Amino acid sequence: MGQVFKVGDRVCLASPPPYFKTADPMPMLRPPDLIPVGSEGVIIDQRPGGYWGVKFSRGAVLVEADYLRPSPAGHTDAIAP
Repeated sequence: MGQVFKVGDRVCLASPPPYFKTADPMPMLRPPDLIPVGSEGVIIDQRPGGYWGVKFSRGAVLVEADYLRPSPAGHTDAIAP
């Protein structure tokens, strides 16, 4: 089972998923090289099916907790633009 995160937590992409799903109202599948391993993002919400909405510099995507790890930067109260 994956880690439990909170909205606002900073996370890193620990390993690449087979694909990314955008966090749009109508999600689209994106290639796994969209976001490099080690990229930092901020948890923006929790979605059904064990997915977390994460805002990375290259966009907001849905990621399963198994592919994420806590960032050394830790928790932030503000979501990065």
